[in-house]
Amino acid sequence: MKWVALLGLLACPAMAQEMASAPGGMVRVLDRLSGLLVDLDLSRGEAKSNGRLTVQLDECRYPVEDPASEAEAHLTVFDSATTTPLFAGWMIASSPALSALDHPRYDVWVLHCDTPEAVAE
Repeated sequence: MKWVALLGLLACPAMAQEMASAPGGMVRVLDRLSGLLVDLDLSRGEAKSNGRLTVQLDECRYPVEDPASEAEAHLTVFDSATTTPLFAGWMIASSPALSALDHPRYDVWVLHCDTPEAVAE
């Protein structure tokens, strides 16, 4: 019985994709009060401010086999009105609600990572 389970596992393709680290990425910020959308082009480790928010891109990753298909970014978001981060964690471009910034005024989400194809254009 154990052999059948082992053979079943070996026959299944690996679920995890190989990810590459990007030198930067694009993050979008929405100010719900004014309706203003701002795209922040950030390098890894860089922080930019928009209104009361400061968004820092800690890491941006994409699938090696299909760079345009997905982006995962680790962000740290600060509000000038507080001393602790509002958000520190991973966001996925295709599922921004999975791990979202909880703020009454601002929405923040990842658009894409800078991939070799995007940098060459």
